[in-house]
Amino acid sequence: MGLGKGLERLLLAWGSDQLGWAGKYLVRPRQLGARCISVSKPRQAVTTSSATWGPLSSRPAQAPRGLQFGSRAAPSASPWVLTQPGRGWKTPPLQRGVGSLARRSALLRLRNQEAWLGLGSAFPALRRAGSWRDPAPEQAWQVSFPDVEKAEWLNKILAQAWPFLGQYMEKLLVQNIAPIIRGSNTHLQTFTFTKVDLGEKPLRIMGVKVHTGQSKKQILLDLSISYVGDIHIDVEVKKFFCKAGVKGMQLHGVLRVILEPLIGDVPLVGALTMFFIRRPTLDINWTGMTNLLDIPGLSSFSDSMIMDSIAAFLVLPNRLLVPLVPDLQEAAQLRSPLPRGIVRVHLLEARDLQSKDKYVKGLIEGKSDPYALVRVGTQVCTSRVVDETLNPKWNETYEFVVHEVPGQELEVELFDKDPDQDDFLGRMKLDFGEVLQARVLEEWFPLQDGGRGQLRLRLEWLTLTSDASKLEQVLQRNRGISSKPEAPSAAILVVYLDRAQELPLKKSSKEPNPMVQLSVQDITRESKVVYNTSSPVWDDAFRFFLQDPANQDIDVQVKDDTRQGSLGSVTVRLSRLLSAEDMTLDQWFQLENSGPGSRIYMKLVMRILFLDAPEVCLSARPCAPGQLDVETGAFTGSSVDVPPRPSRASPDAQFGTESVIRIHLLEAENLIAKDNFMGGMIRGKSDPYAKVWLAGQRFRSRVVKEELNPRWNEVYEVIVNDTPGQEVEFDLYDKDVDKDDFLGRCKIPLKRVLGSRFIDEWLPLEDVKSGRLHVKLECLSPTPNRAELEQALMVNTLIQTQQSAELSSALLSIFLDRAADLPLRKGSKPPSPYVTLSVRDVSYKSKTTSTPTAEPIWDEGFSFLIKRPHVESLELQVKDEGGQGLGSLSLPLTQVLEAEALTLDRWFPLARADPRSQVLLRVQLGILVSQHSGVEAHSTLAASEEVESPLERLEPEPYAREDGDPRGATPTQELRQRLTHTDSNSELAEGPLGQLQLTVWYHADERKLVAIVHSCRKLKGSSKDGPDPYVSLILLPDKNRVTKRKTTVRKKTLNPEFNERFEWELPPEETTRRKLEACVKNSVSFMSREREPLGKVHLDLSQVDLAQGRAQWYNLKDDRSGS
Repeated sequence: MGLGKGLERLLLAWGSDQLGWAGKYLVRPRQLGARCISVSKPRQAVTTSSATWGPLSSRPAQAPRGLQFGSRAAPSASPWVLTQPGRGWKTPPLQRGVGSLARRSALLRLRNQEAWLGLGSAFPALRRAGSWRDPAPEQAWQVSFPDVEKAEWLNKILAQAWPFLGQYMEKLLVQNIAPIIRGSNTHLQTFTFTKVDLGEKPLRIMGVKVHTGQSKKQILLDLSISYVGDIHIDVEVKKFFCKAGVKGMQLHGVLRVILEPLIGDVPLVGALTMFFIRRPTLDINWTGMTNLLDIPGLSSFSDSMIMDSIAAFLVLPNRLLVPLVPDLQEAAQLRSPLPRGIVRVHLLEARDLQSKDKYVKGLIEGKSDPYALVRVGTQVCTSRVVDETLNPKWNETYEFVVHEVPGQELEVELFDKDPDQDDFLGRMKLDFGEVLQARVLEEWFPLQDGGRGQLRLRLEWLTLTSDASKLEQVLQRNRGISSKPEAPSAAILVVYLDRAQELPLKKSSKEPNPMVQLSVQDITRESKVVYNTSSPVWDDAFRFFLQDPANQDIDVQVKDDTRQGSLGSVTVRLSRLLSAEDMTLDQWFQLENSGPGSRIYMKLVMRILFLDAPEVCLSARPCAPGQLDVETGAFTGSSVDVPPRPSRASPDAQFGTESVIRIHLLEAENLIAKDNFMGGMIRGKSDPYAKVWLAGQRFRSRVVKEELNPRWNEVYEVIVNDTPGQEVEFDLYDKDVDKDDFLGRCKIPLKRVLGSRFIDEWLPLEDVKSGRLHVKLECLSPTPNRAELEQALMVNTLIQTQQSAELSSALLSIFLDRAADLPLRKGSKPPSPYVTLSVRDVSYKSKTTSTPTAEPIWDEGFSFLIKRPHVESLELQVKDEGGQGLGSLSLPLTQVLEAEALTLDRWFPLARADPRSQVLLRVQLGILVSQHSGVEAHSTLAASEEVESPLERLEPEPYAREDGDPRGATPTQELRQRLTHTDSNSELAEGPLGQLQLTVWYHADERKLVAIVHSCRKLKGSSKDGPDPYVSLILLPDKNRVTKRKTTVRKKTLNPEFNERFEWELPPEETTRRKLEACVKNSVSFMSREREPLGKVHLDLSQVDLAQGRAQWYNLKDDRSGS
């Protein structure tokens, strides 16, 4: 045991320098405090993916006991180390000498990936011990985390495509990059690539992380890449007889890939955007670099400067954009999007720093001359030097653009200023996700990576808003900020420089080489040079911070690069943006002192930098009563009594008054023909489709090919209120390959629909010569009567069209009042909560509270269309502003169905939260029953009585036939006939296996056989929990997939409800020769293909009245007993 402790101390003291990051692992798991893998056999290595825990000494040692993954049980005292199987580490590293221990190329590069992989939280002791070293990916220690997925299939694709990527890179460097390099410097006019070979080792992707919850118009991925390649590139500058190149390179980091915008056409993605959020680890093996730097014009560069430039080019805000579709209009916006926000960093002070200035050979300890390096990606600011102090005060302010949250970090490094080389005093890092959540964050941050002391920062998250009315408030607040070295900004200006036209030629009538200089006060940005054109396209973007946008201008100078001669200019007063729509100008600007037709196209976007946070007390002085105490996260005491919590929600008078408009898009006739041939000599037809607009929602019908009298027969549903001025709008178009042609438009005021409750009309099309549209509109008012639910489900099943989604049977209205006792964030700070509510695939989000609080009040209402209340549920999640969960609620709608008046109004406890956390809701359900589809508003299960007066008052439908044939009855009559006989044989003696309810009839107009599976009752199940039944339908004598249909599975019930409709295209004469077989089966398990039969029904269609089509109960028979 003593030998083990001695070796441990020796290795901990010596291993960090000699072993890199591996030396940090030469400690016992007890010291790591990390989660380990369990072991059962002595001396057996504990496997962690490709890495293992092995004994330090060669003598037998008992494997650690109690090492369960996720636990911190104390292991035995035997020291264990992390080893690599099959990599020459089978014997203890100490016995193999320093040579094998220092294999830096055999270790995974983790410095820039520890946050991404999560190792910082898994090994806190290692993170504090010092910086990581970087091993190679072939022998990488792979750790699996739930949100990071392996991508071996992608690595196989890269390996296969690597030689062809090498061919592309050779063409790119030789044909595109080389001319640019030759034109950049007169001394490099003979620059050429003599060899380009990417080698045989492809880039590897160690893991993929997909970020969810982002914009629905983009896909966001993080790729952990590792490249240790045998790349070989040779260059030559013949004029100076100089040869140089690259022979080997390593690149390790996390590459963010954004697929945006998502489009509704092939290839579905408009462009790929790639960049590194943090600077990657880059190591290039140069050959002949000293020769290259001896060339005039390059002597000012150094190896490190070149490396820094290359690495910075890959990091935000620089982005590599790869358009996947031609003429991508959003290219400039994708290459330089509006920032997520601006972070204002107040560098205040530090304390207890290390003393680096020593005298008399270190016997006398002096002080330091500290300064700070503040970095966000490629944005770097340097503070002033404070002489001879270990407790410096800077009181300086900097502003940084932040694009990716979470992801981007603030990094502050402190140095001691010395004449020769500055000494490192420590470093702190902070993800901007924490700043976004807190809005204002002021703390003392401990210095890490060998540093001592603390650094005090105040961080403010500034939101970009297009509300110009907030400018005066921002300016007034900025006047109270004593900011050095520059005044605080009130707005940000983004200039998208697109193109210019008809620029003047040179005196020699040659095309110019135009470039643009943009200036705001004393800040000037320059665009790239576009050679030999008078109509250049720059497609570039620039940003400017503005202190007083109402009194500032932007000066745009277009110049010829060769002699810096002016080609034109324009000055734009930024006050124009304050009154423009969305604070944006997107237009052509006429150039002055230029040609008569010379102009430049720019898009100018301004955003106000607004601090959306409460004015909190951040000093050490006690807060006033009612103010927020930052240290405790709570409000200080006040003499005002806290009012008691309400027991019920308090919705406004408009809550629950919404209606549902059911829009039946039936058909059109006499449309104009847009498809003409032979120059219009031969008149063709059109491929019409319709767009329907109501209450901000848009629906699009299917396309009917080559038809001037199309039939759609589609149904749409929209939740509406009585806000005046709303209209139901129908736009008809002819589908074409390029641009769809307009076929007409018609509108109906919503007020008219709400007043008449039902409209069935042919509407003439406007703005065209001919055509009319047949629509039905019905206003459904929800009623809190559960007895009508069965009727609503039955009606919806009968009137359901094949082209439309399942119709809604209820309207769910939710009033979100407030929450109480929500959990606090880290540091005992109250959250800024919001709520998401979801039913099926429909989700809504509440507002986020303006001030942090654990007792939020929202006072918001939401509505959902419900199809099947028996099986659906409301999912509610309370989240902090940064997305952290604060609690959740899952409410089955069956609880609402069982409540009085179909309403629940109370406090609901939250799961996955503090035991006291709860939310106050009012949840009410209203049943939607159609009054104009031949159905009276009462349950069909009440009695088998005739449906009376409301049906008799209905007007005949336009589909009625004059011969009185019941098969040609109107839809209202047809539906009435079926519902009149609904459940007419409900007194049928029940069989031993239970019963199945079916409706079967023949749709004469559509020439289809229709079957509706309603429900089963009193099934016999073999399991204790009940069966998982479904119904399978086969149209005999054909036993194939063409005629087979089946319902969805209902879980653990003997009385399942299906209400599902099925159709078969069948000529009428065929129906009498067919039989319908309905089998009720139990879905035994997901893995098994066996299905347990519960009973069967055989219907001879020649014996069924298909004209009336009634809902009937049928006794189930044994599967072996025949019909």
